[in-house]
Amino acid sequence: MTRDEFKSFEEKYGLTIEFIRHEAHELHQSVNQIYGDNLPYGFHLDMVVEMISKYGHHVCACENDLLPLFFGGFFHDSIEDARLSYNDVMKRAKKILTDDQALMATEIVYALTNDKGRTRSERAGEKYYQGIRETPYAPFVKLCDRMANVSYSCSDDNDEENRMKEVYKNEMHHFLASINPHSTDIRFFVPGEMIEALAEILISDLEREEISREWKQI
Repeated sequence: MTRDEFKSFEEKYGLTIEFIRHEAHELHQSVNQIYGDNLPYGFHLDMVVEMISKYGHHVCACENDLLPLFFGGFFHDSIEDARLSYNDVMKRAKKILTDDQALMATEIVYALTNDKGRTRSERAGEKYYQGIRETPYAPFVKLCDRMANVSYSCSDDNDEENRMKEVYKNEMHHFLASINPHSTDIRFFVPGEMIEALAEILISDLEREEISREWKQI
């Protein structure tokens, strides 16, 4: 899909996308979830969907998939952080989308829900990444989520955000390899343009030159 086609569909469904946004913002507000330095969690959701809007044309297979993609972005943390179940998400999605779209959207949300675990690595282990690799659009939405977090972490100079920048930098190669199913199906595509943008934020020019060949093999 071309960028212009994607943007035209985004405009066509603009009111529905805004309704989905409103529902997601209200949900996270209802559980008093914040992001970063006491920002409303909607700030993060908007950053994720901004990435979907910017890069979605690389992965969106057809017009019918656009709304599930945006729903997945806005609700990607609703099970993990906002106390919804899989069925809760499905019910919400069916109020807005067709049954097929609702299933696709809910599967994206479910795939991006961390496993139970005591540590970061336990919560995002191989089973978690396998679910992402097997779910249409989940690799892309997960990458949008990571880019939003990285952009925020690199926008401030406080110690916690600098610590997370190093975490994301150290995880980058494993993360990219873990979400990429090497599929010829565009819905599973991990856009190179996004990998380059992520590298620009996290890695120096010299380091990028040293590992660029590795990324081409991912």
